[in-house]
Amino acid sequence: MSLICFFFVFKDMLFPYITSKQIPFNILMETLLIFWIPFIVKYPEYRPQKSYITFGLIAFLIAITISSIFGVDFNLSFWGDVERMLGVFHVIHFFIFYLIATSVFTTWEDWKWLIIDLLAVSAYIAIDTISGSGDDRGGSSYSVIGNVAYVAGLMIFAAFSSVLLFVKSTNKKLGSLWLLPTIIYSYEIYNAKIGGAYGGLLVGIFTAVFLYGLLAKNLKIKYTTISLFIAMVLFSLFFFFSGNNFLEQKFSFFARIRGELSLQKSTAQTRLISWRGGMKELLAHPFFGNGFGNYAAIFDKHFSAKFYNYSRGETYFDRAHNNIIDIAATSGFIGLFAYLSIFIATGYYLIISYRKNKINIHEFVIISSLIIAYFVQNLAVFDSFVTYTSLMVVLGYLYWQNKEVKTPTSDADFNNNEITTFAVSFIILGTIMFQYNIKPWQMLTSTIEGQRVWAMGDGENTYNVYKKALEENTVLDRDSRTSFVRLFSYPSAQFSKLDKKKRDEIMDYVIKQAEANVKYNENDSMNQMTLAQVLSFAASQNTDNQSKYAYYSDWALKAIDKSIEASPERVPVYFQKAQILISRNEKDKAIETMKYALSLNENYYDSYCYLSRIYSYYNEEKEGVKYMDGCIDKGGTELLSPEGYVQNLISTYQKRKDTARVLKLKERLTILNPKDYKLWIDLAKSYAAIGSTTEAIAAVEKAKEINPGIGSEADKFIKNLK
Repeated sequence: MSLICFFFVFKDMLFPYITSKQIPFNILMETLLIFWIPFIVKYPEYRPQKSYITFGLIAFLIAITISSIFGVDFNLSFWGDVERMLGVFHVIHFFIFYLIATSVFTTWEDWKWLIIDLLAVSAYIAIDTISGSGDDRGGSSYSVIGNVAYVAGLMIFAAFSSVLLFVKSTNKKLGSLWLLPTIIYSYEIYNAKIGGAYGGLLVGIFTAVFLYGLLAKNLKIKYTTISLFIAMVLFSLFFFFSGNNFLEQKFSFFARIRGELSLQKSTAQTRLISWRGGMKELLAHPFFGNGFGNYAAIFDKHFSAKFYNYSRGETYFDRAHNNIIDIAATSGFIGLFAYLSIFIATGYYLIISYRKNKINIHEFVIISSLIIAYFVQNLAVFDSFVTYTSLMVVLGYLYWQNKEVKTPTSDADFNNNEITTFAVSFIILGTIMFQYNIKPWQMLTSTIEGQRVWAMGDGENTYNVYKKALEENTVLDRDSRTSFVRLFSYPSAQFSKLDKKKRDEIMDYVIKQAEANVKYNENDSMNQMTLAQVLSFAASQNTDNQSKYAYYSDWALKAIDKSIEASPERVPVYFQKAQILISRNEKDKAIETMKYALSLNENYYDSYCYLSRIYSYYNEEKEGVKYMDGCIDKGGTELLSPEGYVQNLISTYQKRKDTARVLKLKERLTILNPKDYKLWIDLAKSYAAIGSTTEAIAAVEKAKEINPGIGSEADKFIKNLK
């Protein structure tokens, strides 16, 4: 029943692909726990038995709990956020799933049906994803999971589990049907375009071949398999280190794999920057890290402006995209060793089970390869609801293989002891369920309602809905507050049409919510920047009251300085500071701030564009144009708007007879106003003037498409070009 949660996507909840699964799963586990506790009190033979896997899981939970207590943000560590829902509280529920499953699943038939359920769910998700019915991007859709990396991780478990059912089948002809879904799972992994999944699957396959060669008793099979393994290794070395080879040129399959696994890929480079920061933090806090789940603080602290050379959009990492570095940096060496102990225990039981003939060579190889594939793919991604659940199934199954079978000794009737246990469990777990799952659920649905009301243009009712939602005072209010605060951080029609008294009331409440988020962690760069934006907006609303203006403006400056202190090389934060300084009419400080921001990474064109605007604002056109040159040359025209501003720039560069930059600005105009056929004609003429015939024809064809009335003139223009 727990696997049904994979399908839940409640659109009326914030981050529906995550919250819709985790919260119902939590409620389900807590409900089962209410009955499980008196059950194991009544029937001792079903109680968890001594297992190093269980000890490893418990050690990990203890380690991350302690790291949460001594970390920088306990709320984020223990309760998590709604975008991930992977705080200690949620990890505990996966452990509950493991405990209950290992207690009540006592036969191979029990585990087989659980694995079949996992395969069925995975098959649906794979087919849904491949068909594109879950998203409008065809084969790249996320189905009901919401993230293609999570889908790929789930498919690794499904592919190896299908093979496991095959090798466990007594009727191999009929059992071979279990191999059919592996085609779907493998194709979905390929289709996902996730380097971690590619690496995990390939290493898992290599491991399987190697182990068969190592353990096979038949010498012919052994030598054949070892030869195959050596050939695979040599082929891989040739493939990855020989540059563009004929395989890539002939087959897109190989080109995609090489591309996704390349360390030269932008995402690989940004992860390397992130990982270096994680290792620095581990050395600074070696025992328990900076707090489980608090990787965002580490990423900000060690953020390098070089990051913008590889990515301009995805510049906030709340996970290391490497499970080992993530756990080590946030929970220290103690958390890392506790985590690794789970897999050491897994390896121990696999070897023991194989030696005692509890599992055959095929089962040993498949489960070993699966664990290694999962571990390797997590070196480039991180766990999710579906992979945590799948891992608990595998660990639980291995636990069962080594479990001592005990015969029932208790009678069927429940006595007062069990009834009392049930009552106490019901009260405690029912309270937890309501306080930490049902109330957050209500808050999250109210948040979406608030966003809906805002979209309808009703600012006052948006405030009322959010205020009611946040009055629930739940442990997951952080993201709802952020959602609310961002709506009222900038001028908007919804806000401006309210009377002054109501605007002041709302602004006071918005500031209070922004402050509440900052209090979780004073060194949270993003929350401090958000607070600064709100305070800057509040200052702009009080220009008629100098004391209030100064109060909010000074506070905004302090907040943005704290944001910069928390992440010194995060360039856009300096833009916000410059804006605050401009509003305070501190021109020299604003320019000095932006020049420093530009010095952090001279390839980041946003700094040139923004600095040029500042000079233009102060009517210093000569300096403004100098920095606009850099903005245009480095690709920053996409930041230039509105249309009138771009037209003025075109006039400036036409006076300088700067044809190349004029052309780029005209291209920008057609993006800002693509329906104006005159702009396309003008662009076509500019292309023709420099001999770009193909581009000129394409531009005039676009003009003709917008206004068919110019057809004859357009055709004449094209004819003359040819």
